[in-house]
Amino acid sequence: MATLLVKNGRVVTADFDAVCDVLIEGETIAAIGRNLPANGAEVIDATGKIVVPGGIDPHVHLDMPFMGTFSSDTHETGTRAALHGGTTTVIDFVLQKQGHSLREALTEWQGRATGTAVGDYSFHMAVTDFNPDTREEIKDMVAEGITSFKTFMAYKGALMIDDAQMVGLMQEVRKHGGLVTAHATNGDMIDTLIAQHRAQGKLTPRYHYLSQPEVTEAEASGRFTDIADYTGVNAYIVHLTCEGALNQVRDATRRNQRVFVETCIQYLLLDADLYGEEFEGAKWVMSPPLREKKDQETLWAGINQGLVQVVGTDHCPFRWEQKLMGKDDFSKIPNGHPAIEHRMELLFSEGVQKGRISLQKFVEVTSTNAAKIFGMFPRKGTISIGADADLVIIDPAAKHTISAATHHMNVDYSAYEGWELTGKIDTVLLRGQVAVDAGETKVPKGYGQFIRRGKTAF
Repeated sequence: MATLLVKNGRVVTADFDAVCDVLIEGETIAAIGRNLPANGAEVIDATGKIVVPGGIDPHVHLDMPFMGTFSSDTHETGTRAALHGGTTTVIDFVLQKQGHSLREALTEWQGRATGTAVGDYSFHMAVTDFNPDTREEIKDMVAEGITSFKTFMAYKGALMIDDAQMVGLMQEVRKHGGLVTAHATNGDMIDTLIAQHRAQGKLTPRYHYLSQPEVTEAEASGRFTDIADYTGVNAYIVHLTCEGALNQVRDATRRNQRVFVETCIQYLLLDADLYGEEFEGAKWVMSPPLREKKDQETLWAGINQGLVQVVGTDHCPFRWEQKLMGKDDFSKIPNGHPAIEHRMELLFSEGVQKGRISLQKFVEVTSTNAAKIFGMFPRKGTISIGADADLVIIDPAAKHTISAATHHMNVDYSAYEGWELTGKIDTVLLRGQVAVDAGETKVPKGYGQFIRRGKTAF
């Protein structure tokens, strides 16, 4: 059995911070302590560096059919890029097609990921057609290790389910100890605003943003939390962006309800000023759209208050030629933004290094909380004896610049082009193997494993 010793790093988890060594045997962590003997193990010297658990991004869309095209990162390219950014595990979304079964959708996504993923992965099941047959499949998905189910409250006619279906799904998922997540925006109102803007000839990317005002997200977030409270299901709001929506979660806590909240790195760092009258703004067309600076302040505060538990990406990249599908009509721009590779370095540089969050909070929101919420803890999300040896070694002083010329995502522009960061990921270990070192991929296509998940342990 191969052994590896990471020596003299500052090892940081959600509840531990000390300079020590980590001994790895095979795929798991065997010992943690000071001055551990090498005994023939390969040694990685982490002196002066920070060692954290492998990142978990619970919100990615790889090779996803959407708006007449597919997101441009496959499970191979997307998980490879994730590894370069310190994310060792992702959770992708399987999309049920209306009129078809959950099993058919799962088989389709397994065909894309099995044998191609470079990093570890799991699946959420997006339910777009809840009916008696679908109800019967929920227990089968849980048995497969897929314990989270997504609902869309927007994209009517394609992904959206109505409130009656959502109640039925929540009741069934609760029976089996699962979790229901929501894309919480008011689809009917958004569709009405889109139609109004198009009728008025307002077709630039800015009107994507203006078609999804804050009220559309706040209303749907409140409705989702109310229905979840009624059914008693574990509830999670994906990609929450704004003050109004987070205030709905605050209100839910007043009745002693627990609602998990995810925001995404873009909503912490980018704002709606990027949407102009020029088509360049299409780079940041995503749903929900970027918000205002006051919303950024709310989200940073929400992280420190414990109201926001996870920072993901909603990574759904499209190449520029795909974005051009909407050059004459904002409603035809594929919605999505590339970020899977930069989440952890951006959050470290802009969050930890600038004093917005602590280093331990950084570990919580990039790894540990997602592992607990989505049933992977303590196998993932921590550095402890018996856990998978997923480690990220960060050089906290290294400066570097983000550019499409150097990233590994399959997209020909960067949403963060020219951003100068302090803190760079130096080495990444996945299940005991050096996966990335000094910018080079060290594990092959197909090394990634499907991670079967259990119930929420938060």
